Amino acid sequence: MIQSRKDLKEYIAEDKKRFSKIPTMIDLILHNEKWYIYHYIRHLRYVEYYRGKLNGRGKFYLLFFLWHWFRYKRLGFKLRFTIYPNTIGSGLMIYHTGDFIHVGENVRIGRNCTLLPGVVFSAKKPNDKVVVGDNCRFGLGARIFGSVSIGNNVTIGANAVVTKDIPDNAVVGGVPAKIIRIKE
Repeated sequence: MIQSRKDLKEYIAEDKKRFSKIPTMIDLILHNEKWYIYHYIRHLRYVEYYRGKLNGRGKFYLLFFLWHWFRYKRLGFKLRFTIYPNTIGSGLMIYHTGDFIHVGENVRIGRNCTLLPGVVFSAKKPNDKVVVGDNCRFGLGARIFGSVSIGNNVTIGANAVVTKDIPDNAVVGGVPAKIIRIKE
């Protein structure tokens, strides 16, 4: 969770590291998806920061929050992404914009997460919590349903449906998802 300006800078720096090249104005002119994804993540981080400031201080930060919230929502509609603020740790990477991505407010994902198109985190019940560790990678169309705990360094294959807890260093796939192997 982003508490201070220093945390905001660290989160944005970690997110930048995951991109091989920071998008430029040429990427915007050419409508490259990398520019839109990068700015969506950037505005998400600013929304997280100013949302915390609004709870503590009030009206001064309202205009900054509204600007970043508007851009975050607009890019989300354009890219078909729904990632709630304060759900994903630093180092988020989204490679493509093909299918929708949904990360609900009942999800907590650690650092250096990679999401491919079609990843959905969904709750069966309103009080279900999904907890994901650090350095996880989710393949195309992966679905995570219910109250699930996923360990660190986990790779979830394409079109896998996860309904049970997954230990650290696992590679899983299938419907329903089963452990294929444990990484060394």
